[in-house]
Amino acid sequence: MVSAELARYLTEVSREIGRQLGVLLNRRGEIENVIVGDAKQLTLPDIGRARAGTTRLRGLRLVHTHLKDEPLTRDDLTDLVLLRLDVVAAIVALEDGLPGKVYYATLMPFSGANPGAALYRQDEAASVQELDFDAQASVAALEQELARSAPTRVVGSAGRAILVGINTGRREQAETSMLELRELARTARLDVLDVILQSRHALDPRTIVGEGKLQDVLIRSMALEADVLVFDHNLSPSQARHIGEVTALKILDRTQLILDIFAQRAQSADGKLQVELAQLRYRLPRLVGKDDSLSRLAGGIGGRGPGETKLEVDRRRVRDRISHLEERIDRLSSDRATRRRQRNRQNVPVISIVGYTNAGKSTLLNSLTDSTVLAEDKLFATLDPTSRRLRFPRDREVVITDTVGFIRDLPKDLVAAFRATLEELEDADLLLHVIDASDKNHEEQSKSVEKILATLDVKATPRLLVFNKSDRVPEAARAMAHQAGGVAISSTTRDGFPELLTRCEELLWRGGKVQAPGADPEFLPPR
Repeated sequence: MVSAELARYLTEVSREIGRQLGVLLNRRGEIENVIVGDAKQLTLPDIGRARAGTTRLRGLRLVHTHLKDEPLTRDDLTDLVLLRLDVVAAIVALEDGLPGKVYYATLMPFSGANPGAALYRQDEAASVQELDFDAQASVAALEQELARSAPTRVVGSAGRAILVGINTGRREQAETSMLELRELARTARLDVLDVILQSRHALDPRTIVGEGKLQDVLIRSMALEADVLVFDHNLSPSQARHIGEVTALKILDRTQLILDIFAQRAQSADGKLQVELAQLRYRLPRLVGKDDSLSRLAGGIGGRGPGETKLEVDRRRVRDRISHLEERIDRLSSDRATRRRQRNRQNVPVISIVGYTNAGKSTLLNSLTDSTVLAEDKLFATLDPTSRRLRFPRDREVVITDTVGFIRDLPKDLVAAFRATLEELEDADLLLHVIDASDKNHEEQSKSVEKILATLDVKATPRLLVFNKSDRVPEAARAMAHQAGGVAISSTTRDGFPELLTRCEELLWRGGKVQAPGADPEFLPPR
């Protein structure tokens, strides 16, 4: 790695000037650069992109001095990873100028197949003479391993992402949230390379995770060749801007990821309008300009100038587009209200299916009505509401509607934009709250759904808890249904459907909500 003569010369000069001193050596042992730092750190020169690549190292090793007996610093390890150096070594300069302990580190083969794996290996030796490190053989073996485990790109991927979450107290809840974020990323066609969960007492107001942890995230993103950072928390405009400036990566938060999924899934004209409205409302406060000193919109002293800046023009156009979309959505809402009034005049009861995303709502609709509505094992697989007719065994008909799935911390802009769709729930005669019985977090998911329903005018609407996917956990599903007064079913095997239809019929007709023409006297409401 370094000769004893060069090591002693470095430590003598370093101790004499009271500064760290370093050299960049090529693989022939020749000195390419000499770097003089201060007492605590070095600043490396621009060494270009020679030899650097996914499966190759830089062809340079950094050997420098430390004035204190301390291991490699964060800056040393950052240079190792970001510059892909062959090795970074620090030689302790003793008080008499002689070389002391040697601390060194080399890269580890890394890929997205093993999230959380170490990026480098650190070691030490008591002295330069006891340093047992074959630089040539070590580097050759490392480059072979890097070539073998080089990260591959998924075909059709929308990006290579690292997920970042923060645990501020309840770790189990934070881990559950990160699993959900991973599913959101998969639905958005992101290739997840790593998941980072940091424990903190409170969120950092500037970077969420803190400056030091953000540097670690940057190092890992460079090593794994990630191009997107996805945060599990919603970022303020200033936080997103600062993190983007530090990392030079695309920054997404939970809300942006959900909005992107909705934009991909929207099929109808109604859905596309509502998604665009939600996106514009989210982006409006995040439009920024570098300088507004030329902005002069007011009259009077100090108010005269060239007029609107580019930023102000953009904001005005966004506000105009938002107003236009709101008017169109209001007209669509009126059309829906007209159709609902016509349906009510025909005395046809309405059943609305609600529930957490991926709980099996669309599969239930398909199984009940023999429909072919898109149903996938993804979050928000279906976005646009779908209505079908359902005939009961007693020759009664209802309209059953599948609505958009809910999720924890559903963006407020999205809820506001989809109010025209959610209005369907307010005219329903019965709500079927579908719960994934096989999900260990079904209680929290159910609370999230009820929290959103509380914002709508559905308090007086009867609802039936439907514990779906009972084929996976039959005993547990039946126990939960018995305790909550619900029904345990399986949308795929149709187990429990007779009981489900009977309970729906009882709630709709015996409860007096709807009296169908020619109804069976057994189900007529009492006088």
